Amino acid sequence: MPTINSENTKKIKNTSQNQPQPLRIAIIIPLYNHAATLGKVVAEVMRFGDLIIVVDDGSTDNAVEECKKLDQTVHIIRHSCNQGKGVAILSGAEKARELKASHIITIDADGQHYGEDLPEFFAVIKKDPEAIIVGCRKFDETYVPGSSRFGRSFSNFWYRVQTGNRIGDSQSGFRAYPLSVLAAFKWREKRYAFENEILVRAAWSGIKVQEIDIRVHYPARHEHISHFHRLWDNLRLSFLNTRLTIRSMLPWPHNQLDGEGQPPAEPVSIFHPLRSLRLLLKENASPKRLAVAVALGILVGALPLLGLRAMIILMFTGYFRLNKVVALAAGNICTPPFVPALCIEAGYFMRHGTFLTEISFKTLGYQALERFWEWGLGSLIVGPALALTFGLITYVIALKIKNKRVETGVQP
Repeated sequence: MPTINSENTKKIKNTSQNQPQPLRIAIIIPLYNHAATLGKVVAEVMRFGDLIIVVDDGSTDNAVEECKKLDQTVHIIRHSCNQGKGVAILSGAEKARELKASHIITIDADGQHYGEDLPEFFAVIKKDPEAIIVGCRKFDETYVPGSSRFGRSFSNFWYRVQTGNRIGDSQSGFRAYPLSVLAAFKWREKRYAFENEILVRAAWSGIKVQEIDIRVHYPARHEHISHFHRLWDNLRLSFLNTRLTIRSMLPWPHNQLDGEGQPPAEPVSIFHPLRSLRLLLKENASPKRLAVAVALGILVGALPLLGLRAMIILMFTGYFRLNKVVALAAGNICTPPFVPALCIEAGYFMRHGTFLTEISFKTLGYQALERFWEWGLGSLIVGPALALTFGLITYVIALKIKNKRVETGVQP
């Protein structure tokens, strides 16, 4: 699992708070057996940038000879063997750092991207230098292989599950990265999966991911060169999505690059609601989303989902980008016996028109299946009622705390 380099995290924070680093953008072209298109791509890119780095990731065609023909101002890095696109990007990033660059833009060497879109990246970098920028390919303007359409939709879905954010093209290779973000992590993926990993980890760490529309060109099938291995690269992506999804469901928070990366000194607890709300509002959680998280936790907690309650809460909070700790803590309100008893009484009344007054081994033992059915039936009434009540209480209290912090000059 990638970890955050604490020293680099402090550098990012100090840089953003004191004086901004001068913008200098390097354009990186990862290369593997694209000798036929390399010259055209480099020539097009040179019209818009003067700091260009080509990373030959162990090509076995005549790409080396093509690199020798390039303009002397182009920086060339060669790997003795193929190590993967992720490694190639990181090698280029290291070279860009040596050349005093602050950002890199990666563009594929197969000619599917247009250099004319580079000024769009430059403008967004200037406006938001701390963001990762992804070029969203316009699939409606050209022929696109069915596998590419499916792969993008599939990857976008898992990105939504893992981060709670929507994205239009999580597989685009035309991107811009702040070098400070790349240096702050230790990356685990080395090949195509690297580009998926970086988006998810960045989103977890509070880094903004922006998109701009770009054009794309897919040559005829017999001309298109792709090094995506359908078996091994899909397996790597599957393993990556499994790891990231499991991590996204775990309730402890992710380290933040724009903070100290440390958990709060006091934990969130239903036994200290005011203190917990202050801590959460300090982390820029809105009263509305906190209220929804509480309502969700109680709504699911009231259901007779023995052994599945926490998993379902974590799945929904991840998908809708709600606070996992808050939802889980709220779900604990429904821990037996109080709320299940209310549900059973409500369900019993719905079935028989009277309340259950006999508590004995017969009613709770021999008739356990009937009580379980009544628990589920009653939870459809009690759950929403408690969720609405506690959600509104949370919203009102959180809103008052937030307004008070604003009035006293404390950032909410």
